[in-house]
Amino acid sequence: MSTPTRTPAYITVRRLAAASVATGALVSAITLPASAADHSRHQRGQVEITAVQYDSPGRDNYSNRSLNREWVEITNTTRRSVNLDGWTLKNRDGQTYTFDHFRLAGRATVRIHTGIGRDTRTDLFQDRRYYVWDNRSDTATLRNDYGRRIDTESWGHHRDGDKHRHGDKNRHGDKRHHGQYDRGQYDHGRHHYNR
Repeated sequence: MSTPTRTPAYITVRRLAAASVATGALVSAITLPASAADHSRHQRGQVEITAVQYDSPGRDNYSNRSLNREWVEITNTTRRSVNLDGWTLKNRDGQTYTFDHFRLAGRATVRIHTGIGRDTRTDLFQDRRYYVWDNRSDTATLRNDYGRRIDTESWGHHRDGDKHRHGDKNRHGDKRHHGQYDRGQYDHGRHHYNR
């Protein structure tokens, strides 16, 4: 009858350490991508562009009142507040508004107006003296402070390749240049144009 051989203690410790490292690496490989995916999915769903008033009601006369009737609404759909510091809201031409030390409460909505005004919890102002959102077609893009796209809303279309620029004086003021769908606001919840 043969005598069982004993494994030296230092070899057992080495094997346990190697197994522990391998297990840790496996757990990390499985959990890290999942948590990263959960984080990006959670971030996309928590803040949304819920409405855009891209054509301010009434005559577009570049008054501050008219400019402030052009706005984008952003809603936090979760119960927890979200720090929007460093986030950006941009139009298709690259004109950008950057949120500065603003926290959006849970289940709250904020309107970002184009004109000049005093910021509150429900209304923020870009302090511009010209219109930002194109009446014919444009895209509002919301990005977080890492530059990741959180949400976008688009409306209208180009006709015959007509690039309708913000500097064009006919863009605002002359309602003959607006298509029949242009008058009003795009509501994210209903996905149609209100006249």
